[in-house]
Amino acid sequence: MSELSWSDFLKVEMRVGTILEVHDFPEARIPAYKLIIDFGAKIGVRKTSAQITKRYKKQDLLNRQVIAVVNFPKKQIANFMSECLVVGAVGEENDVTLLSPDFKIENGLRIG
Repeated sequence: MSELSWSDFLKVEMRVGTILEVHDFPEARIPAYKLIIDFGAKIGVRKTSAQITKRYKKQDLLNRQVIAVVNFPKKQIANFMSECLVVGAVGEENDVTLLSPDFKIENGLRIG
């Protein structure tokens, strides 16, 4: 594991957002959902794909708050343009557990 400087860490914009929509993503190589996430007035609504189908059903994700990196460049995934990266802990079988706040908080708050 390489060390990260404090100034490197400060460059990563991790923000809280609320999942507004969840859609199947059959075009993805690895099973995934398309997520539409609200990060508040300053950042707005962004879309991403997430390989979280092993642990989560679509209806369980609606209105759930998650943490995402919002300052990565956009990335083409199959026929979909991802605009952020939700973060989670990855298990040995690539099952992802999403990171989220314990309490409902304002969308767009920075993680630091």
